Amino acid sequence: MTTFIIRRVLQSVVVLLLVSLLIFLAIRLLPGDPIYLLVFENTLSGLGEEEIAQLRHEFGLDRPMPVQYLDWLVGVFRGDLGTSIFTRAPVAKEIFRRLPITFEIGMWSIVLSAVIGVPLGIVSAVRRGQWMDQLVVSLSNVGITIPVFWLGLILMLVFGLHLGWLPVMGYTPLSEDVGMHFRRLVMPVICSSIGSIAAVARQTRSSMLEVIHQDYVRTARAKGLTENVIILKHALSNGLIPVITTIGLSIRGIVGGSTVIETVFSIPGMGRLLVNAVQSQDYAFVQGIILIIAAVVVLANLLIELAYAWADPRIRFQ
Repeated sequence: MTTFIIRRVLQSVVVLLLVSLLIFLAIRLLPGDPIYLLVFENTLSGLGEEEIAQLRHEFGLDRPMPVQYLDWLVGVFRGDLGTSIFTRAPVAKEIFRRLPITFEIGMWSIVLSAVIGVPLGIVSAVRRGQWMDQLVVSLSNVGITIPVFWLGLILMLVFGLHLGWLPVMGYTPLSEDVGMHFRRLVMPVICSSIGSIAAVARQTRSSMLEVIHQDYVRTARAKGLTENVIILKHALSNGLIPVITTIGLSIRGIVGGSTVIETVFSIPGMGRLLVNAVQSQDYAFVQGIILIIAAVVVLANLLIELAYAWADPRIRFQ
């Protein structure tokens, strides 16, 4: 098991290095010059070419690209993601201030995906062809196809404006008001988790339908085991790998999709910061945020691999 973990960790490091290179090159291939944007969007429009060249030198944009990349990569290993061109604030400090907000919404969404999606899939498989199965399948299809931004607007209209049960938008830190903190999270978490709940329910149903007709399940029934033991101990444990994959994919989608959720509900998280950084071509923020998202995705893949090995010990030796 130790060798398996070490091999997967080394592969993850290589992937992150390749991703960092792609991020660095991609952001610099975008049309436009952030220094000129900084000049024209502020009170610096009277600067001459020498002052503009000085600004470019200050942010290291006049050096060769390989040197810029190596300097940025060394800074990343030191925990320094650079300095914003527009705000001149440390990128790492601002990202890690907003990161817990995005992660909190994401973690609640993942928990709901597993806690709600897996039982719905089990019930749907066990009750195959009955009204419960048809209801779960129909709701899953709706949950997967519904646009998140549209659902967010409908929730704000119904529960925020008409009923007045929940705040329409914004974010309240937990340290300021516990009740308001969780009330503001309800609608964003629902929007973030609805698609993954549907996907997990469908995959659990499919996996359960494959295993409940296997020989070992019939043998367990012949031995007189209760249906709950058969479903939870024998059938579910052997059908977990596809479900784990789906939950892992949900982690990627939740982190990557935070931009939509945070924009709709005006949440000051990392996704909204990324939108603003892309619009202003703030290299440092775009590179740092995308690298953090890539690291989360790689970590999610690593955890999926370890969960595979836990669910099926044969994978450790492949």
